[in-house]
Amino acid sequence: MPIEAILRLGDDLYVYWERYRACFRTRTRDTSENALLYWRGQLTMEDTRNFANIERRLSQGDGQALQQFMTDSPWEAQAVFAQIQADIGARPALQRGGVLILDESADEKAGQHNLGASRQYNGRLGKVDLCQVGVYLTYAHPATGVWALVDGELFVPAEWYTPAFADRREDLGLPAERTFATKPELGWQMIQRARAHGLPFDQVACDDLYGKSREFRATLEAAHLAYAADIPADTQVYLQAPKVGVPRQRHKKGPRPSHLKVLRRQVAHEVRALAASGQTVWQRVTVRHAERGDLVADFAVRPVWTLTETRQVRAEWLVMRRPPNKPVTFALLNAPADTPTAVLIERSCQRHFTERTFQDGKSELGWADFQAQKYRAWQHHTALTAASTWFVAEVKLNWRERYARDPELLQQLELELLPALSTANVRDLLQAVLPVSQFTPQQARDLVATHLVHRARSTASRLRTQRFHEDSG
Repeated sequence: MPIEAILRLGDDLYVYWERYRACFRTRTRDTSENALLYWRGQLTMEDTRNFANIERRLSQGDGQALQQFMTDSPWEAQAVFAQIQADIGARPALQRGGVLILDESADEKAGQHNLGASRQYNGRLGKVDLCQVGVYLTYAHPATGVWALVDGELFVPAEWYTPAFADRREDLGLPAERTFATKPELGWQMIQRARAHGLPFDQVACDDLYGKSREFRATLEAAHLAYAADIPADTQVYLQAPKVGVPRQRHKKGPRPSHLKVLRRQVAHEVRALAASGQTVWQRVTVRHAERGDLVADFAVRPVWTLTETRQVRAEWLVMRRPPNKPVTFALLNAPADTPTAVLIERSCQRHFTERTFQDGKSELGWADFQAQKYRAWQHHTALTAASTWFVAEVKLNWRERYARDPELLQQLELELLPALSTANVRDLLQAVLPVSQFTPQQARDLVATHLVHRARSTASRLRTQRFHEDSG
């Protein structure tokens, strides 16, 4: 880790920003400097990374310019996502072995002032609660230890499309052309965009919310995409290929059968019943080497058959995972019939990287600090956070390629591999070369005075509006 490389980190961030500047130019203005300011806030500040604090600490502003850039400026978040995906596709080391991971994340809300906020399942809390949910696409490359957020969509529940929410939809900027879409539908839209942008990946992984959708898995299969989809424990599978057809009419009276059904009286099995069966053969496998020790679990793999929504029979692989002192988890894969068991097990364990991405984004990059009410603000914040995760990933990848790890240290410590740079490490180094400035008393006074004047003007404006409505009434 040469000192020269650390000293260049600030310049690296500037060069990175130059690559993205065009994403933030509108027909009438160039607002790209606000993007650099926002990234600096995410990557160097420790907490409360909101508009006012970022501008106050990094440019001695009052937050108004940054708020306008994030909330109202018409630059397209999708342009940022497209650039991230193009950057990944341009890296030779990432041409093979990449995984797209589909998952969602929820943030608790106190009311429905935020677009999409509703009583819905919050996975982090494990219960139904008032929250705002985003559907996200993560890119991971296990061989290089690279992961980054590459796309995101706000899930807007069906109730928000009713007439009762019409005014709120308009006030919060939900595009008029947008219609209700389920989470799997939003996920498929993002996967299609990634393919259109040429993002290289070998597999799609997803949690059981998406995996339980037979239609979603069939869509991936029809698009010739490999997947490893987690499924709920009550998912039903067949141990032999079922014969499907229209049953014969057994009686002269009554309507003639017209719906496809499983013939031969074959019985479907819940996957949790298969896991509990004494006939299931388990094997102990080391999933990966982690800093807290080897991650080990018991696995069982077997071929199964499932039915699509239209009663088409599909062959899939069922991978059952039994971690120590934890519930058994299940995944279905559409890998070829001759795929080795070790490969199936490895592919079923890729979702770990989206958890790392969410953790880095929320704990290190201020993803959770921002409270977006409007649709455009949510999209902008998600896109800029995604770009921050990719900047960190680029630093890790560049340093991995340029600076070899010490083999003697590896042998001395008796490890399989040495720890890689973390997001927290990159932030620590950036803080050394891009320190957050401290205010002089004069600067602090001027900043507070400006802030108080803006507050007074806002109060006066609200009072004028209130009096106008009172006089009109």
